[in-house]
Amino acid sequence: MTDFQKYIQRYLDLIPSENWSEELKNVGDKTVSLYCFLTEEQSKFAYAEGKWTLKEVLLHLSDTERVFQYRILAFARNEKNELPGFDEEGYASNSFANERSVASLVEEYQLVRNSSQVLLENLNPSVLNNIGTANGNQISVQTICKLIVGHNIHHLNVIEERYLPNL
Repeated sequence: MTDFQKYIQRYLDLIPSENWSEELKNVGDKTVSLYCFLTEEQSKFAYAEGKWTLKEVLLHLSDTERVFQYRILAFARNEKNELPGFDEEGYASNSFANERSVASLVEEYQLVRNSSQVLLENLNPSVLNNIGTANGNQISVQTICKLIVGHNIHHLNVIEERYLPNL
């Protein structure tokens, strides 16, 4: 197993069932529910110096999901060109998430998630095994679909372990 495979496997292992389409909805609902109960003050909390605020985490989820959506679309359509990676730290530091209301970030997250659900529900099963290259690594459409779910679960776990107990 390559380092890349080990890296993504930690996200895939978090998905509680084989029905990743249903899990996409479940984790989305859980994320929205959690953020809807945060005050503006709470949403600006970071558990340590140099860590993202809760607002930045939510926008990171939306940003990452958009990148994954593009990769899914490109590889489902047999894109042969390598797609670039993205610097999540650079995206977060240039997001201005803390200047936005938590309600606007939740709305954006919901719109991005709805877009993912439509995209994934309408993928022809024959393209799920299509392979493309992103950030120098080969990956299948289905694995990227699952990564949306596992990545979201990972961040919810971090929120529950490191943020919520300190609010």
